[in-house]
Formats: sequence, C-alpha cells, structure tokens
Amino acid sequence: MGAVMGTFSSLQTKQRRPSKDKIEDELEMTTVCHRPEGLEQLEAQTNFTKRELQVLYRGFKNVDVCRISSELEGETRPNCTNSSSKEECPSGVVNEETFKQIYAQFFPHGDASMYAHYLFNAFDTAQNGSVKFEDFVMALSILLRGTVHEKLRWTFNLYDINKDGYINKEEMMDIVKAIYDMMGKYTYPVLKEDAPRQHVEVFFQKMDKNKDGVVTLDEFIESCQEDDNIMRSLQLFENVM
Repeated sequence: MGAVMGTFSSLQTKQRRPSKDKIEDELEMTTVCHRPEGLEQLEAQTNFTKRELQVLYRGFKNVDVCRISSELEGETRPNCTNSSSKEECPSGVVNEETFKQIYAQFFPHGDASMYAHYLFNAFDTAQNGSVKFEDFVMALSILLRGTVHEKLRWTFNLYDINKDGYINKEEMMDIVKAIYDMMGKYTYPVLKEDAPRQHVEVFFQKMDKNKDGVVTLDEFIESCQEDDNIMRSLQLFENVM
C-alpha cells in the first residue's frame, strides 16, 4: 500500500485532465465486478473531492509498483516495463496477498509481511478478507486529512489486534516489532535487538494510567496528546503507510 500512497501524493499537484478522461473514469467506476458507492456519496463522506476520488480509484485498481518506486527514488529502472511489477485489482477489491506484495516492493531490506497483515486487517472493516475501495478511501481520508483525534482513534484500532476495545502489551509489541522488521537491519543508526521491547515498555508504562494491564481508547488518546515524544514516535506509522 506504500505504492498506492506514492501515487496519491500527486493529488496535491495533479492538473485537471480533458473531459474524455473524466468520462472514461466514470465508465471504469461502473464496469468493475464490485461497484463502489457513488462519487457524490463518497465525496460527502470523505475529505476528498470528486476528481481526487477518480484519481484514487484509478490508483486503487491498477498500481504499477515498479514505476512508482522508481519515481520515489528519483531514478528510472529499465525493467519497469515488466508487467509483473503491476498489481491489479480489476474486481474492485484488494486481497491480503496483493497488499503484502505491494508493501514488499517498498521495503526490500526488511520483512513487511506482518505489518501489511495488521494494516490490511485495520482496512478490512468487514473482516471478510478483502478491502473494497470504499473501505480504503474512508481510512485514507482519516489518515491524510483527519483530525488528530480521528487519526489516533484509527491508530488505536490498528494496535487493537483482537478488536476487544483494549490494547495489551503483547498487541503493542506485535505491531512495533512488525514495524521494526519491515524497516530492516539497514536503518541508521543501527537498532539494538531489544529496541522494540524497550520502545513498548516506555510507551505502555505511560499509557496504562490505572495500571490494569491494558490501554483503553481514552488512555491512548490522552497519553498521545500530552506527550510530544509519543506523538513523534507515532509519526513513524504515517511514514510507513
């Protein structure tokens, strides 16, 4: 999904295209196996314009991982014409395997599979093994343009792996370790082996205010907002989206 995020960064600078492309976009929206909600409805439910939603949908359906990766790195790769670099979801939904393959392209020095798994589950609000365009764009709207409170609520949901309304230390450890594994061993400065556990111990001690062994949504939001160090650390999540 990092590849998709790379595509969507162009939303801020993309120029209006001819009406022919607009018509083609509308046709795309009605010919897939899964038909998204109407653009007007999604525009009302998100912080995106109708035109931005059209661009997002094109990127969601057809993500050329190799091309976008090259653009992010400021280089051109001769093998980017290989069709195997393209992840497609013509059915209008993305499954977990495709999600993992996209993330693997952007973190070649680490293992992104577990983080992609947890992130996919957070996007898969229906818990049916697939992410529809509506699910994706609603979450993206929060992560890119939501309030601090909305972003923290969504992040809490990511850490709450078993969806019981609480974050325990094991869940926090699983997410943090997945992020460290994804970043790989070539970070600078080099991270110590016990860095994830130390990270979690500090976070959890501050967040679990009543010391009952779990962190509630209210504790999570309050702790994050009152601690600049925690807020800066949580920005790592945004960087690996």
